Amino acid sequence: MAGVKVRRASYKDVIQPALQRRFTATALLLICASYCYAILFANWNSFLWSWFPIGPTGIRAAFLLLGCCAPVLLLRVADYHVGLRTADSGLQAFAEHGFTMMTVETVFSYTLSAVMFSFIYRWSLPEDAGLNFVTYFLSDRARLNEKAVYFTAHFFLLGFGQGLAHRWWDQGRIMLGVAKPRKEEAPADAQPTPGTRANKVLEKLPLILTQSINCAAVGFLATAILYPLFFRTFCWRISLMIFRPIYTLPKTNLLPSSLPFSFSSVTRALYASFLLELIWTTCTVAFSLFMVKGPKKNGKPLSSESKDPNGSLVNGLKVKKEAYRAFAMWELALIARDFPDRRKTIYEDIDRPDGPIWNQIAARCLDVLKSIETRIDNYGKPTHPSPAPAPAVEPKGRTSALPRGDAIFQSTAPKTLFMAEVGNIVNNATTDPGQPSQLSPLAKATAAATKQKLLDWQSQATGSSSDPASLLHTLTARALSSPLGRPLQHTYRRRLARAVLGADPHGEPSLYANAAGALCLLAVHSLAEDRYGNVQRDVAAVVRTLTAVTRKLDAFAEALPRHWTDVEGERACPEVDEVREVLRDALAQVVEAFGSYARDLRLSLADMRMAREAVAAGRGKKGEDDVEMRQVG
Repeated sequence: MAGVKVRRASYKDVIQPALQRRFTATALLLICASYCYAILFANWNSFLWSWFPIGPTGIRAAFLLLGCCAPVLLLRVADYHVGLRTADSGLQAFAEHGFTMMTVETVFSYTLSAVMFSFIYRWSLPEDAGLNFVTYFLSDRARLNEKAVYFTAHFFLLGFGQGLAHRWWDQGRIMLGVAKPRKEEAPADAQPTPGTRANKVLEKLPLILTQSINCAAVGFLATAILYPLFFRTFCWRISLMIFRPIYTLPKTNLLPSSLPFSFSSVTRALYASFLLELIWTTCTVAFSLFMVKGPKKNGKPLSSESKDPNGSLVNGLKVKKEAYRAFAMWELALIARDFPDRRKTIYEDIDRPDGPIWNQIAARCLDVLKSIETRIDNYGKPTHPSPAPAPAVEPKGRTSALPRGDAIFQSTAPKTLFMAEVGNIVNNATTDPGQPSQLSPLAKATAAATKQKLLDWQSQATGSSSDPASLLHTLTARALSSPLGRPLQHTYRRRLARAVLGADPHGEPSLYANAAGALCLLAVHSLAEDRYGNVQRDVAAVVRTLTAVTRKLDAFAEALPRHWTDVEGERACPEVDEVREVLRDALAQVVEAFGSYARDLRLSLADMRMAREAVAAGRGKKGEDDVEMRQVG
């Protein structure tokens, strides 16, 4: 009888319920915001019906939630990812991520949300607000109201611009935490509680308000300029086409003589834009804060609820989805640092078809760290495979004799290029007929005046006229420093992050930092908790890998040349610097813990010397930077 195939524990079954709970928390916050907006939009003719949920206020809140909040929240769920965009320049990032279906979905979601909000806001206004699409003048004659047309077009453009900004600033990214090894022992309950993390939304309230005001003001100024110049005629004709079958409107398509800008319309547009930006920003900030909550539930790791906790965790380290893999590595680092009982199960779980749990975890973490070394080695090399050699073709037998007496070894006469002929004609036309090799006096005077003008510009721009190329260099630097030129800059930060973290198309620094921290802590704690001694067989590999990756990463970061478009020349990359710091601290703790057992662990004196040099080199560089900063301050 064939054995029953046992389904392996999946980390997806562990992480998805946790993510759904965090999504629900964001949705509850938006429900409360929608209800508050519904009360704010009420006319307050009746005290009871102005806030009672079963009535106009409840209907208004439902429309706000489904029409305005739901599109943005569902977009965040579909668009969230871990890792930063690893591109050498902003223009390259736009080329890789701009022309995608996700960009279309983002722009559509924000535009739909903005248009629905404009309709709900207009529906809540009284009749005398003057924002109805059709108004009546001179008895019963109906006319189209351009103020309402502009109000709707303003929110359409505002949503369109917000969607583009969402993609440009990569607001779909969530930044995971790093469980760094503690240099001093600290109690595990010192971690922030879930309530403290929830209160971070209130801590972000000043930032939310500031960002909402800025976005509303910039959006209003942009639409106030774009609408009269490019969209006024189109929006007017489209509105007439929509409302003529319903109302008896004039047959003419002429625009009104005055722009639809009045004090009341401008004030209402700014106020409504601020409210819309406020709910968008609240959704974005709350979703990001709730989603990056640590992989714990009720003070325990998420995988503790699984029937096979260690198996689920190992499968999470092997999944293809980068977000799940990063969460699993984060949980492993937390287990290695804060949960002694769970650490012991990792050491003692040895009866597995794929090998002991420790061996699987160590192999996966070492592969993650070695991938950094592989990327550095392959940096600058062509990625396309070399073409396969063509199959050898047997020479065919000669069927006829070679021609005799032909000048087959003489070189053919060079052909005259068309551009060379044109150049000769132009040269002859601009020279004196009596002196074919000299410029005419008029051309000489023009060239001298132009040269002197360029030298004057150079002297004003650079303060020196000795180097003719310095003017071009200065103008290029100024162009690259402008807002339009910054997307063309290949900054040190972008290039180093792309080379170290990869381009898949995102690179998550916490994955590598948590891998180094987990290896370090599991190895150090094994001295007191590993009863079977499985970890000690891999300590040498851990030390050598940490040493090699740290040395190569430090050398590469110092030797990476400055690109000619990097006008600022700032040699700092916080994402990679965090990985370097964790690697160095992890190596220092492992060397300190196992230094006296180096010979028994088959670690040579050269291995220990290189490890200590890697730790000391980084700390010495950091100390020099601190001294320089104090001197500058």
